[in-house]
Amino acid sequence: MGSIIKEFAPYQGEHCETTALGNLLQFAEVRLSEPMLFGLGQGLGFIYWDSKGLDFPFIGGRVKPDLLTANLARGLGLTFNFLETSSVDKAWHDVRRCVDQGIPVGLKLDSYYLDYFANKVHFAGHYAVLYGYDEEKAYMADTRQQGGLVETRLTNLSSARNAKGPMSSRNRSFTLEPVDALPPLIPAIRAALTYNALDYLNPPIRNIGNKGIVRMSSEILKWPTRVKNREHDLCLIALLMERAGTGGALFRNLYRDFLKECADILEDPKIERACRLFTEIAPLWVNVSALIDHSGRTGSHQELQQASALLLEIAEKERMAMELLLP
Repeated sequence: MGSIIKEFAPYQGEHCETTALGNLLQFAEVRLSEPMLFGLGQGLGFIYWDSKGLDFPFIGGRVKPDLLTANLARGLGLTFNFLETSSVDKAWHDVRRCVDQGIPVGLKLDSYYLDYFANKVHFAGHYAVLYGYDEEKAYMADTRQQGGLVETRLTNLSSARNAKGPMSSRNRSFTLEPVDALPPLIPAIRAALTYNALDYLNPPIRNIGNKGIVRMSSEILKWPTRVKNREHDLCLIALLMERAGTGGALFRNLYRDFLKECADILEDPKIERACRLFTEIAPLWVNVSALIDHSGRTGSHQELQQASALLLEIAEKERMAMELLLP
């Protein structure tokens, strides 16, 4: 027994949620670039999250999981059907029924359990698309970094979907209703730029948005006494910032490319200036992660001091860029 959607073709993406959305939209014959999906989803953000339950601080460069999808749906008038259940059997029955009907299904997962993930780190905010299955395996579409078209054992898929912990959902799955036509893109772009900038510049708490970067610049100096295994933890923080589906530079590459598309479409000098700023900002984030990695490997505190200073420079440049995107 099994079923595979033969006409399914993978969408090439760097970030898991936008790649999953790209796969569902492309199947519905809607083709938008990944930076455009990220930007229309108001994806740019920042979070510095630390608690006693974490081995080391979590640093994120985007809005919280699921919100990007909700923003994109609202901006483009899309209808996604979401299902969640505490029943593993019902969860599998729901997605199998869709695939049997020729409908690919987005899944939210803990990547730790998936066979094709080399780095075994618990992250329950991962997304992929299911397009087929047989008696033993699930056939899925994931990011370019993870291999594009991939497969995992059904038992491990079940564990990944039913995982508990930060950012997890109860076997969450989603499908896209047929798309007749998209609304005009320019108003959707304008609204996404404004809302993303407002949220980024006015965070509800100090460890989110622009204020969160300033917070990290002071907290990073405490890391040598905060982490348990300095080399392992700092090197892993750096790896996750740069390579864990962020598109590089903690999602700033994706947002830079979105602004480039916006500047070409809108011919707005303020957006062009914001794009130039993010072109400067992206390599600074790469430098921060490199300094954190080097500090982990050498035990030197100097690199963390340099990273702290760089983070203040980044915070100022990002504030200037996002203010340019306000109406």
